[in-house]
Amino acid sequence: MPKATSSVWTTMPSPVPTTTKRAAFLPCASARLMERVMSGPGVAASSRLAAAKARSVGRLGTNSMAFSRSVILGDTAGHALLPADSCIRRWFRLYRFKFWLKCRRFCTAASPPRKARTDIMASHKDVKKVVLAYSGGLDTSIILKWLQTELGAEVVTFTADLGQGEELEPARKKAEMLGIKEIYIEDVREEFVRDFVFPMFRANAVYEGVYLLGTSIARPLISKHLIDIARKTGADAIAHGATGKGNDQVRFELSAYALNPDIKIIAPWRDWSFKSRTDLLEFAEKHQIPVAKDKKGEAPFSVDANLLHSSSEGKVLEDPAQEAPEYVHMRTISPEAAPDQATVIKIGFERGDAVSINGVRLSPATLLAKLNDYGRDNGIGRLDLVENRFVGMKSRGVYETPGGTILLAAHRAIESITLDRGAAHLKDELMPRYAELIYYGFWFSPEREMLQAAIDRSQEHVEGEVTLKLYKGNVMVIGRESDKSLYSDKLVTFEDDQGAYDQKDAAGFIKLNALRLRTLAARNR
Repeated sequence: MPKATSSVWTTMPSPVPTTTKRAAFLPCASARLMERVMSGPGVAASSRLAAAKARSVGRLGTNSMAFSRSVILGDTAGHALLPADSCIRRWFRLYRFKFWLKCRRFCTAASPPRKARTDIMASHKDVKKVVLAYSGGLDTSIILKWLQTELGAEVVTFTADLGQGEELEPARKKAEMLGIKEIYIEDVREEFVRDFVFPMFRANAVYEGVYLLGTSIARPLISKHLIDIARKTGADAIAHGATGKGNDQVRFELSAYALNPDIKIIAPWRDWSFKSRTDLLEFAEKHQIPVAKDKKGEAPFSVDANLLHSSSEGKVLEDPAQEAPEYVHMRTISPEAAPDQATVIKIGFERGDAVSINGVRLSPATLLAKLNDYGRDNGIGRLDLVENRFVGMKSRGVYETPGGTILLAAHRAIESITLDRGAAHLKDELMPRYAELIYYGFWFSPEREMLQAAIDRSQEHVEGEVTLKLYKGNVMVIGRESDKSLYSDKLVTFEDDQGAYDQKDAAGFIKLNALRLRTLAARNR
């Protein structure tokens, strides 16, 4: 039988003529098949009549509307459900169980449970057009087809070039192959670094002491573009490919709601009935979605990447007691294999943002890419951690942030000579909260914006140059200089300071600070 390329599920048909109450609107070939099956013993005459009517209707349909690609699908609740092409998606009826027993050998796939189907349709019944965050990979291609077949929705795709290092033209071709008319592929690398990464690095944001938030910071940008495209195309929903166990679902959706409180959001991993990778591959094969040979089996781990970092999780990494295999690391060489000669570089800053390397001014994205090259070649930026997810579980991840690791060290170094102690310490107190807001998905929240305003104010005089030595996984600050420096060699010199600091003043300073301690000690002795 010909395979369907566009089918939908429903249990509530649109009104049809009373003469076809137990029939389906089928293409001719399918109707003839039904009539042959119905000719066997034990099938009610009324059902045979219904099939004949369906055949008649099918002939008319193929002449006028080309309904040529329906397929029979099994229904686990005990009926035969006949999905028609999307243009007639609700014109059908359920057949009797006896009829299904005769048909089941012709089934080409298993349907999802009826309750799951009706729940999905009910929750997204008003969705007509969806903007999908689309990578071009297997999972989001399956999601794309699922949105078309299960919801009958028109799909618009958005693919962001975040510097993940993949060729994006195949994503366009695959979307076209799947019938997408509106395809958006945008280079957002400069926006990503300028408006998201750099503001975060002004805060020296680190989650749980080690994680530089490389995945977290990309999600609000993607959501922003999804909302913009939905507004531009008249879509009433957006969709993403994040699973129901991770943080990304929260980040995508909190960001989207902050930008458009009325937007509908579809998260297929929380909705569909697929239980295994085998189910996904069968769905892909049924709908003629290309599956690369290396996708046929279980992937050894899951990867997410952008210009700032890459993360690897799952499968071979799920046991936190076992060292990650070397092949997991894709962006850095092993520190042991790094050159025996150190690399020395100089990074220039203005108002807290890096603007140059070795005296050459670069755009934000170009600068970060250059730092990535230095980090990769010197084995810098590897991190193996167990983190606390927002959803409540702990997860083990292997992250690589080569350029970001260098940038953080340099930024802290330039702050060390340009920030007042009080401002620097307050920043350090606020930083964990700021990092947590980003990790949890609250980039567009008022509290994050309040903290950002304070952080940006602190960066007004953070300018100058930092010299670093990169060697076998290590970043060492070996020099820093600034016209706005608060460092005074006259005050700290061990030689004659020519009266810049009177050491006798320290006695009164110490006595005043010791007053409460002496009072407590006197009481407690």
